Amino acid sequence: MTSDPDATAAGSAPITDAELADAATLPGVPDEFQRLWTPHRMAYISAGREPMEKNCPFCAAPDKSDEDGLIVARGRTAYVLLNLFPYNSGHLLVCPYRHIATYDQATDEEVAEIGALTQRGMRVLRSVSHCDGFNLGMNQGAIAGAGVDAHLHQHIVPRWASDANFFPIIAKTKALPQLLGDVRRTVAAAWDEAGRG
Repeated sequence: MTSDPDATAAGSAPITDAELADAATLPGVPDEFQRLWTPHRMAYISAGREPMEKNCPFCAAPDKSDEDGLIVARGRTAYVLLNLFPYNSGHLLVCPYRHIATYDQATDEEVAEIGALTQRGMRVLRSVSHCDGFNLGMNQGAIAGAGVDAHLHQHIVPRWASDANFFPIIAKTKALPQLLGDVRRTVAAAWDEAGRG
């Protein structure tokens, strides 16, 4: 067994790779907070706004395979994909292919298809996840909370009567029980079945 000299707590024995460390014995000031480590988000955080302004993720997604782009369905003027940073499992985004920032810039055809895809997305999510309701919305501009403010996108967030708990309210943490790839496969498979109704 090897020991890590950097992991040695003041006044305690070295920690070996076969042991777990009790956080109370490590350097630092203990507090009441629990930490949920999410290192995968660092790529998003460290990239900042500049890459998104030059390389729009909603313009890039349609050029990828459905699996790689997290795309659930493709229409003529708009498409549906999973949110990479979902509020809930099954959180969908409906985007026009054109790079436009706000709803008033959309053509009548784009508005109609965004609406139709939103309705179909709601039917599909209701059939595969048995959700009790939805949050629908478009944040127009960075000041209104749009994460990608240069490309219009509508959120479809499924909600369940039982999903209100202390995690998002107090801990600012969402527990997501399904992986994005699994959700994409489930929703895409059900898209045609629930789409006409």
